Amino acid sequence: MLCNETLRIRRVIRPFFLLQNSSLMKKTLKCLKRTLPEMASVILLLALHLCLFTMFGMLLFVKTENPKYNGEWESYFTDLPKSLSSLLVLLTTANNPDVMIPAYSVHRGYSIFFILFSVFGTYFLMNLLTAIIYNQFRGYLLMSVQTSIYRRCLGIHAAFVVLSCQGQDHSKKPTGTESEQVPGAVVLKVMERMQVKSYYRQAIIKKIAADSSMTGQTFQRLFDELDKDQIKEHPPKPEYQHYFLQHLQRVISHYSVTVLGNVVALANVICICTVLVLDSEKTVTERDDYLEVINCVFILFYCLEMALKIFAFGWKGYLSYKSNIFDGLSTILLLMFQISVFSAYKLPFCRRKDKHGLMSLWEMVRLINMLIVFRFLRIIANIKLMALVASTLIDLVKNLRAFAGILVVVYYVYAVLGIWLFQGSISPPDHNSLSNSSMENISANLSMECGTYEQLEYWPNNFDDFASSLVLLYNIMVVNNWHVFTDAYSRYTTEWSKVYFVSWWLVSSVIWVNLFIALILENFTYRWDHSQAFSVVDVERTAYQTSVQLMFREQVQEPTEEELMATLQQHPYLHLSS
Repeated sequence: MLCNETLRIRRVIRPFFLLQNSSLMKKTLKCLKRTLPEMASVILLLALHLCLFTMFGMLLFVKTENPKYNGEWESYFTDLPKSLSSLLVLLTTANNPDVMIPAYSVHRGYSIFFILFSVFGTYFLMNLLTAIIYNQFRGYLLMSVQTSIYRRCLGIHAAFVVLSCQGQDHSKKPTGTESEQVPGAVVLKVMERMQVKSYYRQAIIKKIAADSSMTGQTFQRLFDELDKDQIKEHPPKPEYQHYFLQHLQRVISHYSVTVLGNVVALANVICICTVLVLDSEKTVTERDDYLEVINCVFILFYCLEMALKIFAFGWKGYLSYKSNIFDGLSTILLLMFQISVFSAYKLPFCRRKDKHGLMSLWEMVRLINMLIVFRFLRIIANIKLMALVASTLIDLVKNLRAFAGILVVVYYVYAVLGIWLFQGSISPPDHNSLSNSSMENISANLSMECGTYEQLEYWPNNFDDFASSLVLLYNIMVVNNWHVFTDAYSRYTTEWSKVYFVSWWLVSSVIWVNLFIALILENFTYRWDHSQAFSVVDVERTAYQTSVQLMFREQVQEPTEEELMATLQQHPYLHLSS
């Protein structure tokens, strides 16, 4: 913010320091580099497809003597650059069916040209590109995971060989065979000094306690626990002496009570939707109070449900379920807002126009309604497929953060380049000066071509600062109306500006989005295949086994002892007998 230089090269170099901090980021970049030859073949085929149809289009839609038949030529096929850009935008379906309407109005047969272009380009070649990116990325990541597992097995086996020397004659060199064993006490001493999370250490110690001595294979299996997250066991339920309290605890702990709570939450959302539809044409002061009364009844039920669950499971047992934490926080917030409404406006909310404190009555009621609708998300944990999708999204956030880091780097670089190239190119109109001449403003709006940057008032979408650059790049990545931005900047700057926008479309929408789709497919397929035998409750418990390594564990071949020993024989610091 304090620098006045227009061009600063160090800006572009900064993101590469971020890439060096993640091995998975570097692996992904290597995967993209490895995929480029296969991608280039499809992109060249796509470019050939685009050029051929551009030639056909310029031959079909030519300028004639009759102006009535020149609509397609004037709008989209005036020259070669305009024809190419029109069909490139059609490849992303952003200008469909606008691009074909002038010709289609003249003769219906012209629609065949555009349909053939879209079918071969959008549905065949673009999806083929997605398949190539998915296949190449999956193959490279599988190979990368294979290398990581090999290095890990090698290190564990080397540790076993070193530990097997403890208590032996040093003149006898270890061989790492199955006949050799490591005492469990020796491994326990090592675990006391090992820097891992406490639940990893406890899980490994629990396995060690079952064996007084371990072979190489058993020692190797100990460290499979490092691939798992902690499973939180639910604490025992409180014990009541009275028979009625015991019977009430069993009833409340039954799954049907949760189903009843979901049905009541659904009924509450339906009531809110019904009232909003009935009162959609009324102003705030004209609306009745029955929505607030309905909310009070439902909130009382939610508080009763939360109190009964705490009674049945206890405080620790209640908080051990993530769904109960979400449900309880939502209920407490609803109760606090409802008490605030009562204290400020009393019943029956007769002073609707007054504003007491920070918010008016209607603003408080809107917050309550939004919290009730948000609380309805509690049903996700009770429906197997929805719980599976939600857990997949959580896994993507937890395990695939490195891929989002690559997108951040790409966004940063292109935003900085956009500021260098296009800062101040498009100046929004001065609304203060236009307000003095409203008639001129109206006539100017009428003269604007429909669908242009000016007519749509896209003035906030620019490269004048870093934040607006990021928003504009996102709008182009979505590809809806992205041709509006390319057309505007080509008019205000130069036709070569389209190179920048097309390259960003290729990098973001074609490469990165397809890469992210590949990751989602792989993650969801893994979760789906391993959840068919599970119940709704078990879906959340399986989340601890979804690391990137375990996603490909079934396809990875672990090295044999002979391969590991052959590698250890060549290690410069381990002198093993052959």
